[in-house]
Amino acid sequence: MSKGMAAFALHTERLLLRAPSVALTAAVCDYQQRNTAHFARWDPPYPADFFAPETVAERLAQGEQAFAAGSAYRYWFSLREDPARLVGQVHLSQVARGAFQNAILGYSLDEQAQGQGLMQEALRAVIAEMFGAQVRLHRIQAAVRPENQRSRAVLQALGFAQEGLSRRYLFIDGQWRDHEVYALLNPAWAQDLAP
Repeated sequence: MSKGMAAFALHTERLLLRAPSVALTAAVCDYQQRNTAHFARWDPPYPADFFAPETVAERLAQGEQAFAAGSAYRYWFSLREDPARLVGQVHLSQVARGAFQNAILGYSLDEQAQGQGLMQEALRAVIAEMFGAQVRLHRIQAAVRPENQRSRAVLQALGFAQEGLSRRYLFIDGQWRDHEVYALLNPAWAQDLAP
């Protein structure tokens, strides 16, 4: 593997995490349709055809290309005993190299899978991959609405530190919303080590 090439599948004690693939179209459609109302409070507005199977397949194909190019990394995950049913996803976008070595983190979890520690488990695996020798990012940044207590708790449990508040950061659920900015630094990077 060359630098930037992450593993296409990750395994944890309970989870199977997979990179985007058009083969996941039906499972992704099912995940999104099951959780539309649950995610509405936290998601931006979507075009009318956003959840159509052909649109989902197109996004998965684009995600597969971005993953292979090292410009974005998304993992869809399921319980190991039920691999056909997706219960969450983790996405690292805007991967920057050079002096920054940073990515923006986003994630979502099925409404029925909340409160079981699954997101922490998935994020631990993805962070280990992103900070490992193949991808070797220096920093992962996440933005969370202040009222999203569950998401804030997950980030804090994983060692993310709050760095500030971005006012009117994203247009979510009908208005511009403030977000707290959190970041996690890769402890394997020496202070004076050039990228």
